[in-house]
Amino acid sequence: MPIATPEIYNEMLDRAKAGKFAYPAINVTSTQTLHAALRGFADAESDGIIQISTGGAEFLGGQYSKDMVSGAVALAEFAHIVAKKYPVNVALHTDHCPKDKLDGYVRPLIAVSKERVDAGQNPLFQSHMWDGSAETLKDNLAIGEELLAAATAARIILEVEITPTGGEEDGVTHEINDELYTTVDDALRTAEALGLGEKGRYLLAASFGNVHGVYKPGNVVLRPELLKDLQAGVAEKFGKPSPFDFVFHGGSGSTEEEIATALENGVVKMNLDTDTQYAFTRPVADHMFRNYDGVLKVDGDVGNKKVYDPRSWGKAAEKSMAERVQQACGNLRSTGTKLK
Repeated sequence: MPIATPEIYNEMLDRAKAGKFAYPAINVTSTQTLHAALRGFADAESDGIIQISTGGAEFLGGQYSKDMVSGAVALAEFAHIVAKKYPVNVALHTDHCPKDKLDGYVRPLIAVSKERVDAGQNPLFQSHMWDGSAETLKDNLAIGEELLAAATAARIILEVEITPTGGEEDGVTHEINDELYTTVDDALRTAEALGLGEKGRYLLAASFGNVHGVYKPGNVVLRPELLKDLQAGVAEKFGKPSPFDFVFHGGSGSTEEEIATALENGVVKMNLDTDTQYAFTRPVADHMFRNYDGVLKVDGDVGNKKVYDPRSWGKAAEKSMAERVQQACGNLRSTGTKLK
């Protein structure tokens, strides 16, 4: 199947919300990790989301120019071709983009999709994220309004993060403290500024103690039940039941119980990066340790081309990451839910 159309992406999200499951959103940094994500979704018979962060896009742009837009566009175009070979629907998304990178990443990418839409085609990406969590909520939502209008005109869904996620990702760092919990007032101000669908659809990354990366037990206190309070507070004022489509950031390392509670309270997308990075790299490390005298020309020897050929360890890396994506589909209850 091809990359999801705007109509199919909306249907995917609606089905997830109604069925109380969520799609794994897998960060990729190469054609190989893209294939691993697609393979994992296909093996799980689950639709899914593939995303590129600013750092991932810069890496994809090559170390010579490190151009984020060309890197993201190139992989997206590649995905539009190869995804047709997988029997699932996949949406393309860009991950965290702070204010200082909007002009070099999200705004140009929205413009690319707008040109495609104006020409009668589908957008290149299906959603983009604006991470204004480092700004005041007022400034965050003001920029969110502008981006939501631009995204909607390009038939794209916007994701917004209104309060911080702890830890570090692509150079954006937030402390792990009591500010990592969104309040009902934050949610109400978001609904007032961005609407509840009438101005365009958006996904909401609210904070309930989320932290990027994986930490030892006790360092992170997740309160996914908080999402229920946010839904109820906004529903009471605006009269729309379960108004938000939530995103679970910092999903790596979360317990099955925490994930289940989040799903019951409106999470339709959960980001996964750290765990899949490790799943990809672990078999590569194993290969190198087991074949050190073949991948290296030790003591002037010639090595072994069969083991330093990137395909020899790359296949194992793809398989391992695909298995972790398949596991994520099971944890998020999306296994077997692909659109027919």
